[in-house]
Amino acid sequence: MNAALLKTIPEPLELDSPVIRLGPLKQRMTDDEFFEFCVRNRELRIEMTKDGEMLIMPPVGSEGGHRNYKLIGRFMAWDEADGTGVGFDSSAGFKLPNGAKRSPDLSWIRRERWEAIPAGKRKKFAPICPDFVVELRSETDRLEMLKAKMEEYIENGTQLGWLIDPIEKKVYIHRPRTRVKVLNHPQTLSGEPLLKGLTLSLAGIID
Repeated sequence: MNAALLKTIPEPLELDSPVIRLGPLKQRMTDDEFFEFCVRNRELRIEMTKDGEMLIMPPVGSEGGHRNYKLIGRFMAWDEADGTGVGFDSSAGFKLPNGAKRSPDLSWIRRERWEAIPAGKRKKFAPICPDFVVELRSETDRLEMLKAKMEEYIENGTQLGWLIDPIEKKVYIHRPRTRVKVLNHPQTLSGEPLLKGLTLSLAGIID
C-alpha cells in the first residue's frame, strides 16, 4: 500500500475497547489496497464497515481458539459429506453487497453461487455474502457489535446465522424476515432447512 494512503489512516477511536476502531479514511482504500493491508498484518483480524471505518481486532485467546477449532471440525465433517456448498474458516474475507468487508468465524456458500464468481475474484475478498455464517463470541468481543454484524449479514443475503455466546451460554439464530430466536444453553443446533442433515453438537463450544 502506498505511503500517501497510509498517512490518511486516522487515529484509533475507542481505545478502551479490545477492538480498535479507525474512523473512515480520508482516501478510501481500494479493494486491493485493503487486501494488501490485511496480508501485511495477518496476525490481526481486520474488517471494514460499509462506511469505510476499519476495525482491528486482536487474536482470540487459546480457549477461544480451541472452541473455534471444535466448531470448524464438526461443521467440516458435515460439509464434506454433503457436498452442496463450500465452507470457510475465520481467515476468509468477503465483500458484502453494501461494501463492507467481513470475516465470519465460519461461513458456507452454496456451490453454484461460489462457482459463479470468476476465479480471479475468489483469490482476495470474494464479492459475495455467505448463505450461512457463524460468529463465536470471545472474551474480547462486545455482544452488541456481534449482534449488529449478524443483522448486516442477513440484510445482505445470508439465509441463516448463528451467534454463539459461550459467555452467557446463549445462541442467537438469525433468519430473513423472522424475529431472532434465542436459545438458552442448547446442546445442539440444527441447520435445517438450509443445511440439510446438519445437527451440530455444542459440547465443548458453549460450555
